[in-house]
Amino acid sequence: ILVVSLSGCLRSKIWSPYDIIMISLSLLRFILQSWIMLDMFLIAFYNRSWYEENVLGVLQTGYMFLNYSNLWCDAWLSVFYCVKIAIFTQSFFIWLKQRIGSLVPWMLITSSLYSFAAALPFAWSAYGMHNNFTAPLTMTNSSETGVTRKDSLTLLILLSNAGLGLPLILTVLSSMLLIRSLWIHTRQMQSNATGFRDPSLEAHMSAIKSAFSFLIMYIIYLICLLLLLFNAFPHLSIVKSMCIAVLAACPAGHSMVLIWSNPKFREIPARILHYANCHVR
Repeated sequence: ILVVSLSGCLRSKIWSPYDIIMISLSLLRFILQSWIMLDMFLIAFYNRSWYEENVLGVLQTGYMFLNYSNLWCDAWLSVFYCVKIAIFTQSFFIWLKQRIGSLVPWMLITSSLYSFAAALPFAWSAYGMHNNFTAPLTMTNSSETGVTRKDSLTLLILLSNAGLGLPLILTVLSSMLLIRSLWIHTRQMQSNATGFRDPSLEAHMSAIKSAFSFLIMYIIYLICLLLLLFNAFPHLSIVKSMCIAVLAACPAGHSMVLIWSNPKFREIPARILHYANCHVR
């Protein structure tokens, strides 16, 4: 997705709103997967105390920033699909359809700044957690100070997690509106069908399936992320490992849906498979 979108923009020297969203989304997912692999490598090959002292805050903050940004990009992609494809006669949708192109860069910039601000409490949490384990408490009210600091950090993290509701609301609303519009249009096309195979009807059904599968994967991804953030499972438990695996698999699964639902993205994998088959023969 990143290669096709970026090469198309460089050749045409025109950066369409759709390409900007796809480039941002694919780049964030690539960095997120690399970040997860780096974290697993450091945990496996370095001492735990050195890991918590030197890199835990940076990795945790970067991981949350990438997750927040990924969720926002998914939300903007859903909004863009809904505005461009869905058919509504309300004045707000007409206004948004005319201006969505100029709004996309500002939407991405604003969500990136918000994601960075929402990820900062996790750096303070990691720093405070390390200090609680390493620094001696010599003051008479040290226990109260430590509890107050922990409570304030917990409150900051809860407030930042509450911000996940906005991209979730945007994604659910835009996906449901898109599915509803496509379904109504599909029923109208079916009632007017002449009995022959209609490519436009098949395209609508494929779009409904893609939007529904994206919505399901988005909700599953968000649930697993919240379970990990609130430490709902013991460390190194099977369920926690499954949540981590789902967090890594959902972006890849959605990327596959985007590739196979878009002929422009599907062309390169088809060429690779064709080349591989010819080479084997």
